[in-house]
Amino acid sequence: MKGACAVRIENEPQSIVAEQPTIGDFARTFRRIQAEIHKVIVGHERAVEELLSALFAGGHVLIEGVPGTGKTTLVKTLGLVLNLSFNRIQFTVDLMPADITGTRVILSGTDGRREFSFQPGPIFCHILLGDEINRATPKTQSALLEAMAELQVTAGGTTYPLAPPYFVMATLNPIEMEGTYPLPEAQLDRFLFKVRLGYPGENELVRIITATTGPEEAGVVPVFTVEEAAKQLEALKRLVREVIVAPPIEQYAARLVRATQPENPRIIGDYRAPVRVDLVNRYVSFGSSPRGALALILGAKVRALLDGRANIAYDDIDQLAPAALEHRIMLNYAAHSDNVDAAQIVEQVVKAVRPTRI
Repeated sequence: MKGACAVRIENEPQSIVAEQPTIGDFARTFRRIQAEIHKVIVGHERAVEELLSALFAGGHVLIEGVPGTGKTTLVKTLGLVLNLSFNRIQFTVDLMPADITGTRVILSGTDGRREFSFQPGPIFCHILLGDEINRATPKTQSALLEAMAELQVTAGGTTYPLAPPYFVMATLNPIEMEGTYPLPEAQLDRFLFKVRLGYPGENELVRIITATTGPEEAGVVPVFTVEEAAKQLEALKRLVREVIVAPPIEQYAARLVRATQPENPRIIGDYRAPVRVDLVNRYVSFGSSPRGALALILGAKVRALLDGRANIAYDDIDQLAPAALEHRIMLNYAAHSDNVDAAQIVEQVVKAVRPTRI
């Protein structure tokens, strides 16, 4: 539900994905995962779809929401539904990088000799929840960067691989500023999407009350078996990569990203945006990186498969623009002074670029 609650597994899962999945297999699996999550999570339909889109696209997600909106419960439920190994890191100001990655300890062998042994940290799993990531120092936050980008962890001079699939979901609370640290731009850019969870409506709140104050806990049925979960999920992710992208669609995604970048020669040389957006030049310090275009295309591939298509449409890009671009736009002081946020910037960029489709 929106808010903390206990979740249990109802029945054993059955394998539902073939070794060579089809578009129909993908859509059915996606919708089944979605349905199981909504046994526990009330509302947040768009957020859940964006979260799963990032999972199948092979990216990571930053989840923003005020306390009690179900951020942690959503992530825990996903771990149960997928039947993959799951760890949680509660970020605090005194958390050290070694608390995340692991450390070398001295152990005594049966022969009495002592030797170093690496004890893996919680980062070694398939699904990782970084709870309240903005409470840790930037040094500790950056401990996730290598794992998110390269699927490996370096500790004590040794590099250790992470087993795919690997999915990081980090939560942050936007209203508490005391004792928090802004996420570095490099780390923000590693998240494929930023998903926002808002307050529930009145009817949703009634459903939450009914479901969480009764005698029974919400239950979910895992979609995959423990033995096949990783293999089947990777097969579905490979199918996403096979979706066709026409050159005009690639051009459109590139134009959207370029239009978020201000015309500042000191930053990017002799540059002219393909479409001039006044809000961008007035309020944006840095626009989206090239990763924003990759996020648009990969997320759009997932949406295409859900719609039974093997090719991307323009609307797929438009629907994902907020989740893919907002957290990649760095605003200046004028924007904060005039109460302009990244959502308004992205909305204006999409409106401005849309008529220029080739």
